[in-house]
Amino acid sequence: MKGRFTPKVVTANDLRLGDVVYLTPDDRWSRLHHEAELIADEAVAQLRLHFAAAQKLTVVGAYLADAKAGPHGPEPVHFREAFRARGPSNYRHGKQADLT
Repeated sequence: MKGRFTPKVVTANDLRLGDVVYLTPDDRWSRLHHEAELIADEAVAQLRLHFAAAQKLTVVGAYLADAKAGPHGPEPVHFREAFRARGPSNYRHGKQADLT
């Protein structure tokens, strides 16, 4: 028997820049986790994942990641996804530099 479905976001890496990106409800790729589409239905999650995987000239490695609703949009549930959402850890560049 399958367990209850946990809400998900679709995440991947930008093919050209390597940045972590998230699929938004309007079919854009955003570098910001809180702009991602929070998907609460398993069938919809699979459809969105197939949509993302078909964008081979834009993103690579698309997958579903657990998430939860937060006050400003979806939030990561697991450490790995929180780490990916924050950006590079070796020095401030990419989305970390944009926050300063």
